Amino acid sequence: MVKSCDVYGFVDMSPLESAQHTIRKIIAGSPVPEDPMHAENTLQWVLKLKPDADAALQIAALAHDIDRASKNKVQRKNYADYDHFKAAHAENSAKILRQILEEHSLHAAMIKKACHLVFYHEIGGDREADLLKDADSIAYFDFNLPLYFEREGWQETKRRCQWGYQRLSLKMRKMLRTIKHENPEVNRLLQEMLNEFEQQENSLNGMTKYVK
Repeated sequence: MVKSCDVYGFVDMSPLESAQHTIRKIIAGSPVPEDPMHAENTLQWVLKLKPDADAALQIAALAHDIDRASKNKVQRKNYADYDHFKAAHAENSAKILRQILEEHSLHAAMIKKACHLVFYHEIGGDREADLLKDADSIAYFDFNLPLYFEREGWQETKRRCQWGYQRLSLKMRKMLRTIKHENPEVNRLLQEMLNEFEQQENSLNGMTKYVK
């Protein structure tokens, strides 16, 4: 057992629990106030989508954005393309997670899987990486969106929503329509974006039928 300290004093933890404790402690130091709750909300969505998610997937959900709390975090200003910035962010998050898990002497196979999932959490690529991408994406709309709107305003928030919507699977795009917030302006922005995508999709479907 690993001896670790939490807010209540010293408690005994397993290596896995200790690693989770370390991850949460690091994320709590992020300069972006919603990051800790986004990590927890992503984990909650993973468990909603896959109640039997294994430890590697749960760790990946919790730590997928840990780069954002790092002193050497990837900077958006250094990338002209948003997707390249996100790829670098995912890579750095995976590197940080690997170091944490290795320091806690977790099983090599579990480390490999968790870091693989974090590395690919922005783009997916296999069933569980796709699931993590969905959970991360819907967690933004579920929790982050109102806070992002307050900080960034209408245009930037709408751009971020458009990018996030395109990451969602068809199932989660339908789920997104059930999400509502207390701020009516946030709901109006979200509805406007959804209507625009629906019009685009209907137009494409119409063109496809015409070609056939």
